[in-house]
Amino acid sequence: MGKSQWHFIAGAAPTKEELATFDPVDNIVFNMAAGSAPTQLQLRATIRTKTGSCVPREWIYHLTEGSTDLRTEGRPDMKTELFSSSCPGGIMLKETGQGYQRFLLYNRSPYPPEKCVEEFQSLTSCLDSKAFLLTPRKQEACK
Repeated sequence: MGKSQWHFIAGAAPTKEELATFDPVDNIVFNMAAGSAPTQLQLRATIRTKTGSCVPREWIYHLTEGSTDLRTEGRPDMKTELFSSSCPGGIMLKETGQGYQRFLLYNRSPYPPEKCVEEFQSLTSCLDSKAFLLTPRKQEACK
C-alpha cells in the first residue's frame, strides 16, 4: 500500500459548532500508511494553524471487513464512513460521534478544482449539512 498523502479541503455539518474544531486551521496534511495489522491504517496529520504553528496528530483506524466503516482506536463513540468523490483524487468522510456529525472533503492536491468543492457543498447541504467551512490553505504545509 505504501504511503499516501491527503489534504483537508472542506467540512460540512448541520451546525457551525460541529465544525468549530477546524476554525483555527489553515491547512492539514494527512499521511496514511498501512498499520501493524492488515486491518489497521496508521494516520499522521500535521495541522498548520492560522497563527502559524504546527500541531502533530496521530491515530489508528481499524477497518471493518465487508464495510466502508472505520473505527478510531481509543474512540469507541466515533464512527467514520468513507465515500468516493466524483472528483479526481478526492474522497469524502462522514464522521459521527457523540452529539455531532460532519462530512469532510480530502484531496490528493492541496488545490482541487473549484467544482469539486461546489459539488461537495451542494451534496452535503442536501444531506442537511448547511454549515460549511473551507480551509484557507494560505500558508505552507508543516513538514
